[in-house]
Amino acid sequence: MIVGLNGKVVYKEPSFVHIDVNGVVYEVFISLHTFSSLPKDEVSLFITHIIREDAQLLFGFADMSEKKMFTRLIKINGVGPKVAMAICSTYTPSQFATIINNKDVNGVKKVPGIGPKSAGRILVELNGFDAEILTTTGTSNGSLAFSEASEALESLGFKKDKITKALSSCEATDTASLVKGALKLLQTI
Repeated sequence: MIVGLNGKVVYKEPSFVHIDVNGVVYEVFISLHTFSSLPKDEVSLFITHIIREDAQLLFGFADMSEKKMFTRLIKINGVGPKVAMAICSTYTPSQFATIINNKDVNGVKKVPGIGPKSAGRILVELNGFDAEILTTTGTSNGSLAFSEASEALESLGFKKDKITKALSSCEATDTASLVKGALKLLQTI
């Protein structure tokens, strides 16, 4: 699984870039926000690698919060990589978190390829995800620990909204203590 690429930009367009990594050129699909932040020569991108029956696709992102937003969006039924990339091109992760938090259906419908039904489904599926997007946009150790603890608890099968509620009640600053405290609280919720 490819999770990152460092290399030289050979060719770029608003929707994709060709990156030469030690003689092998990869085509990576990117959002408009990533395109605008691309340097002219050397580039480092976070990658989501999607393997299908007929293709292997690489989607690149300049920052981790945009990658997490994309990864979460493609898990929603009816939202494929093209629609998820359109959302990433239309909104930054913090702007999209605000839209989710406000339950702004019209804001989601502004994205090309999303109608009223899809917009409603996206808002329902991403309920509580705004907190995760906002914590990953910060760079402090506290938000990193919060994000890591949230991922650990989600992998144990807890719901996102309950995780966020439990973690916000914890006062610890390191990942292990946050997970322990949240597990105690999640037993009572």
